[in-house]
Amino acid sequence: MIVMEDKFKVVLPYKTYVALGNFDGLHIGHMELINKTISSAKKNNIKSMVYTFKEHPLSIINKDLTPKIIIDNNAKINCLDEIGVDLVNFVPFDEECMNMDPQKFIELLINHYNVKGITVGFNFKFGRKNSGNTNILKKLSSEMGFELNVIEPIKVDEHIVSSTYIRDLISNGDVEKANKLLYTNLTLTGKVMKGKRLGNKMGFPTANIRFNENLIVPKVGVYYTKVQYENEYYKGITNVGYSPTVDGKNFTIETHILDFEENIYGKEIKISFIKRIRDEVKFKNVYKLMEQLNKDKKFAYKQ
Repeated sequence: MIVMEDKFKVVLPYKTYVALGNFDGLHIGHMELINKTISSAKKNNIKSMVYTFKEHPLSIINKDLTPKIIIDNNAKINCLDEIGVDLVNFVPFDEECMNMDPQKFIELLINHYNVKGITVGFNFKFGRKNSGNTNILKKLSSEMGFELNVIEPIKVDEHIVSSTYIRDLISNGDVEKANKLLYTNLTLTGKVMKGKRLGNKMGFPTANIRFNENLIVPKVGVYYTKVQYENEYYKGITNVGYSPTVDGKNFTIETHILDFEENIYGKEIKISFIKRIRDEVKFKNVYKLMEQLNKDKKFAYKQ
């Protein structure tokens, strides 16, 4: 897969079929759209492209309203490569993008990327003041001669699947339901940093990761997780929060990795959240905490 960061400077020498969208999280609605793009491209023997933004547009329009992202661009690249996308273009979003005339945008797509087909979601908006929509695309499709596919909303439990809905699920700790709607499980990647080593003293050493603070994290609590380290997978118990029994001041994400004894300070691990075990609780003493941690450990082994 070719990864680009091009804002209409490159002229591609081959035809493309392009998926347009922000694609935060790569949920099942996004996958419907992207898979349609791939199949249409293959049918016409041309390249498939995902055209998206390098950063969330709200980070430029109104930083205060910028949501936490569900996956970062590196994870997105891995997913898109895995499903067979030929090109992905992470376009730097700026005022020029924000103020572009909708028709001009489509003209640039056709002239620079030789676009023969476009796939969008039912609520896709683009161009100055979001004045471009699927009705305008249908009109331009007829005038300019490109194929257009508009993907209808996907509903699960009467909810339209969207990044906003999935963020709400994650914020409420419902990682199980969120994972069912995402292409990959909710995952945080980070380097293990040294903490106070209080877990070691209790016989429950933890890996405390430094994570991307632009990413959404689950509701404070304890989770059953799967941990990837150097292409090996382990079961884990992850505390998201403040460890009130022993600390209570700093927000951390700490994981006790089952059946694992290596020193991994400074090494990168991936933590996938699978199931919420319980709320974070302040126990009367560390002995009560250890008793609960043993229960959490038994729960994790059974998964």
